[in-house]
Parts: sequence; C-alpha cells; structure tokens
Amino acid sequence: MIILSPIKRRIVYVVIFEIVAIISSTLILMALSGGDAVQSLPVAVMVSAAAVIWNFVFNSLFEGWEQRRGNPERTIVVRVIHALIFEGGIFLICLPLYMIWYDVGLYEAFIMESALLLFFLIYTFLFTLVFDKIFTLPYQVMASKQRA
Repeated sequence: MIILSPIKRRIVYVVIFEIVAIISSTLILMALSGGDAVQSLPVAVMVSAAAVIWNFVFNSLFEGWEQRRGNPERTIVVRVIHALIFEGGIFLICLPLYMIWYDVGLYEAFIMESALLLFFLIYTFLFTLVFDKIFTLPYQVMASKQRA
C-alpha cells in the first residue's frame, strides 16, 4: 500500500488512467467511425482533457463527501455509484464533441458514446478498485486500523 496526499493521489490517478484511456479511446473510435488513428487520436485527446478536468472536480467532491460521511470505506455499492456518476458526466460532455468532430447526428453520436461509456464504465470500476488497493489516503489507513 502506498500512502499519498489527496493531491498527489489525484495526479497519479489521472495520469495513469488517461494514458490507458487515450489508447483505448483511439482504438474504439477507430472501430466505431471506420476512420484511422489520425482522425480518432485528436478526439481521444480532447475527451481525455475534458475527462481530466471532470475527474479532478468530481473526485475532489467525492473524497470530500467520503470524509464528511465519516466512513471512508469504498464498498461495492459506493464504487458502482462513483462510476455511474462519473461516466454520466463524461457522457454529457462528449456527446456534442462527437457530433461536431465526426459530423454525425445525435443518434450516431449517442451510439458512439454509449459504446465508449460501456467500456469506460467497466474500466473505471476496475481501475479504481485496483488503484485504491495500491494507493491510499492517510485517513483511509487510520480508518482501517481503527476497525482492526
């Protein structure tokens, strides 16, 4: 277990998450659009930039909520809620981007984002689960010691 301050933890989380996200998004967008990496990589980078901003804001609010709750344990239910809210925000941010970049209608953009959402919903859940096991916050260590 590696203990990081909240800011360092968020930075490490975002960097690792987004590197994998850009590569994955590029490949998925290539398959969905029938285009190549030259067309899909810029969109993946734009989505990543939007996700970084949303990730920082959302996780700051989420971790603040956890601390106020007094029970920082991330149960399966909490992890599912976290992933759903996060991905819902990304969905709303990315839909217009796909419509503009790929010059498609709402339906086509919805299908593209739905496919990516399904992938990232699973990816976010699994990534966060593994990340929390490796990188933890000081207050989470104290809470686990109090339960022991």
